[in-house]
Amino acid sequence: MVLWELFKTFFITGFVSFGGGYAMIPIIEKAVTEYGWMSAEKLTNMFAIAGMSPGPIAANSAILIGYSAAGIRGAIVSAIGILLPSLLLVTTVAAFFVKLHHNPLVERIFYGLKPLVTSLIIFAAIKFALANNMITMGITFRSISYVIIFGLSLFALLKLRWNPVYVILLSGLVGIALYS
Repeated sequence: MVLWELFKTFFITGFVSFGGGYAMIPIIEKAVTEYGWMSAEKLTNMFAIAGMSPGPIAANSAILIGYSAAGIRGAIVSAIGILLPSLLLVTTVAAFFVKLHHNPLVERIFYGLKPLVTSLIIFAAIKFALANNMITMGITFRSISYVIIFGLSLFALLKLRWNPVYVILLSGLVGIALYS
């Protein structure tokens, strides 16, 4: 039963999610908590690992959740579930996109989806922050350090135009220094 739930969850998620893996996070998080496959803290850590690992975060997340819920078979079923919709949709869309991409209706649809994708990513970030007590009413060393790391990371990415890999590595080293 778990294998079917994993496949169904990731297959549907793959079909209805636009904007890549980060936009899928709220949908995946809801399913994971609904089925009780892992705690919110474990899920957050898993998304961090999936995001830093090579490959798409959606596939990495599906594999890690599937493995946690049902071992190797769960990982395989989840990977197929999340990847199959993309394969089917891209193959189908590619056949028609050349003819339709200049269609005004198609252009309007894409304009409508862009802000949705951004809001889903921001929503996922806020949910993670809340689940990990990063957003609190109290002022603590940890909460101040989170804000500083966030601010400096954003500054390095936007203003200094650092490579995200360097920002990730530096943030990890700061985490080791501050929280060890």
